[in-house]
This record gives sequence, structure tokens and C-alpha cells, in this order.
Amino acid sequence: MKIMKICVFGAASDEIDNSYIKAVEEMGKTLAEKGHSLVFGAGGSGLMGAAARGFKSGGATITGVIPEFFKQGDIEAIYKECDELFFTETMRERKAKMEELADAFIVVPGGIGTFEELFEVMTLKQLCRHNKTIAIYNINGYYDAMKNMIEYSVKEGFVDENCKYLYGYCDSLDSLIDYVEANVKYDFSVEQLKNT
Repeated sequence: MKIMKICVFGAASDEIDNSYIKAVEEMGKTLAEKGHSLVFGAGGSGLMGAAARGFKSGGATITGVIPEFFKQGDIEAIYKECDELFFTETMRERKAKMEELADAFIVVPGGIGTFEELFEVMTLKQLCRHNKTIAIYNINGYYDAMKNMIEYSVKEGFVDENCKYLYGYCDSLDSLIDYVEANVKYDFSVEQLKNT
């Protein structure tokens, strides 16, 4: 098994059901106990904070990446126990830095920012700019509607059938860990992933 830096994308808000927070804390702790470390958006609240607390309690190294302007405003609290903290000028640079540092991506429930991060790493993988594992942790069925939307897009011809291999939907912690640690690589060309 390869020890990985795992980038977690997820909600910054605490205004969510506690079951999501508990699930992500448990995920982080379990992955940390297996030797993996965390790369994330450096937020101290919501599911970002839950991931950081979980990884920290499991003894992992935590790397945060956050735009400089977050220090000036009241946008979101920065997680105070990062082992390494990178500041960027823009949100685009933040995503690029997390993508660069990560060996794999886990997407937990989140809002618009999380959706953007998910679709960016999926698009980059579709364009063969990386071949890193992307796992969607479908806690409480949160991503069921997105799964249905993508399947409908495939059916209607907007998304190539091979794109189903770009990511995995995982409904349980065990299936998530198995999927991430399998680290399966597909050798598709751009032509095999895009309807052109």
C-alpha cells in the first residue's frame, strides 16, 4: 500500500447536521492511522475542520493551503494546528497548490466551492493532466442526485461513458478506504474520455 498525501475537499460551514462532522472526523482518524497525511483548504470549521481534527487525532501531518485575503476578512477560521501552511494570492492558486501536493482526492459533502473543486480535478483528469484517484464520499446519500445527474449526462451523450472511471462513489468508510488505497490507474487518452 502506498502512503499518500490525501487532499480532502468539503464544506466550510458548521451549519450542518452533526452526523456529517462525525463521519468525516472518523474518516480522517482512520486514514491517519493507516499512515496517510492531509492536504486541505486550511479551514477550521465545517467538514474541513472535521477532516483536520480527525487526521490530527490519528497522528498525521497536516498541510493547509489558504488565500492570503482570508486573514483580513471574516470569511472562515484557519485551522490552527497545521504542520505546514501555505498562503496563496488567489483561490485559483489555492486549488492549484492543493492539486500539486496531493496524491489522491477525497470529496466529502460541501457546497458550491466543493462542487467546483470536484469538477476541476475531474476535468483535469479527463484531459489527462493527472491520473490521481478521486473518491466521492457519499455520506447520508448526499451525492446521490449528482450521481444521477452525471449518469443522465452520459445517457444523453454529453459525457463520455469512460468518464465513469475518473472517480468512485463510496457509500461507506470501508469502501472509501479500499477505493483510495487501491490507487487504480486507467490509461485512457483524451480522445477516449471526451465526446468530440
